[in-house]
Amino acid sequence: MSHPENSTGLVLDPELIRRYNVSGPRYTSYPTALQFSDFDKSDLLNAIETSLNKDKDLSVYFHIPFCATLCYYCACNKIVTRKREPAAEYLELILKELALVGENFENRVISQLHWGGGTPTFFEDNQIQRLMDATKQLFSFRGDDEGEFSIEIDPRTVNADRIGKLRECGFNRVSLGIQDFNPVVQKAVNRVQSFEKTKQVLDAARSHGFKSISVDLIYGLPNQSLQSVHETLQQVIDLSPDRISIYNYAHLPDRFYPQKRILASDLPSADEKLDILQLCIEELTASGYMYIGMDHFAKPDDELAIAQREGTLQRNFQGYSTHADCDLIAFGVTGISQIGNTYSQNEKDLDAYRQKLAQDEIPVVKGVVIDRDDLIRRGVIKTLICQFELSFDVFKEEFEVDVPAYFADEITRLDPMIEDDLVQVDDEGIRVTSRGRLLIRNICMVFDRYLDSQSTTPRFSRAI
Repeated sequence: MSHPENSTGLVLDPELIRRYNVSGPRYTSYPTALQFSDFDKSDLLNAIETSLNKDKDLSVYFHIPFCATLCYYCACNKIVTRKREPAAEYLELILKELALVGENFENRVISQLHWGGGTPTFFEDNQIQRLMDATKQLFSFRGDDEGEFSIEIDPRTVNADRIGKLRECGFNRVSLGIQDFNPVVQKAVNRVQSFEKTKQVLDAARSHGFKSISVDLIYGLPNQSLQSVHETLQQVIDLSPDRISIYNYAHLPDRFYPQKRILASDLPSADEKLDILQLCIEELTASGYMYIGMDHFAKPDDELAIAQREGTLQRNFQGYSTHADCDLIAFGVTGISQIGNTYSQNEKDLDAYRQKLAQDEIPVVKGVVIDRDDLIRRGVIKTLICQFELSFDVFKEEFEVDVPAYFADEITRLDPMIEDDLVQVDDEGIRVTSRGRLLIRNICMVFDRYLDSQSTTPRFSRAI
């Protein structure tokens, strides 16, 4: 099927966005975590055994939940403390889980590693080294030029020397939280972080040879305005990171208690948020960044942009990736693994996580075994969300499914979106238009069989 003339084009139509701006999944997995239920450990062990026979590389995730200070906007699973003892105890727990689970994957090759949080750099240098050493004892690592080994960094917790030590440990990518550089906004969300400090950390990462640097921003925070966001964007563009993520702040104080400290009256209105989003898109694309999708922008020579052009872009629990076709093993509280045809999630509560490990038990609490229909629907959703188009012939070759016949009802339900010029459907396939790219979640929701039986509010964030 034909490709759009401007493959990086985006059209923000305020009227359409207001109409389609319902709550829905972000599709880092399909089925989503809402479908997870009591999980038989034998299903996980069977999936591991089957996976071993496939000789796949691995993607490994470690969740480090600790933060020294509380960011009021945060909806992550975290433990806020300045004490060092809880982190030392948690390291022992995660090392035990690594030994319990890792023995099933001994000598498998890791091509993607990610440490998230919380704040992984809450760990001291020797603790980071110890966990990396233990990981390397159980698994083989792809070479530095082939593998993607990343860690999330709070720039307030590191200096140039620590950045050098992270590189020595084997990390070759870093993700820096920024959110906003405006001091009034920073004070309102309790995250005061200067541009100068952030630049020092980013410059140190470059000087130590990190392959890729990404930064996170948030729009819709209290006291943000078009002018303040413009100033932050110009500072970020001056920093010239390889990737930029701009997330929509979802104000849900009833679900996330720290958000009660943010005054709703200080938040931008819905119309102001749309104007801010449009500003972000215009300024980043004008500066040479490509819109990858779902809040993500990358330089044209970044691996994500290259993978999207080549049709190999993937998506997993860490977002867009070039390695998401790997089995994913997650360690730590709340970690979600994807192994074979299963998803499985660890205990969310630290005490429950600790108790299971004390009994030498893998700390999985729930999960799901996916069936063939899930696999097919996941394939459609992943393809649309990564490539913005789906070729019926290519999909049939991979999944042995005639898409127009299998999804006849869903394609009929796309008619209103076709009329609104969000998608185009013909005999060759489905293509998301420039108007539809910002509403890709809505398009994917048409193919989600579980949304018919559950409310799309308030369990998910809004699409924009």
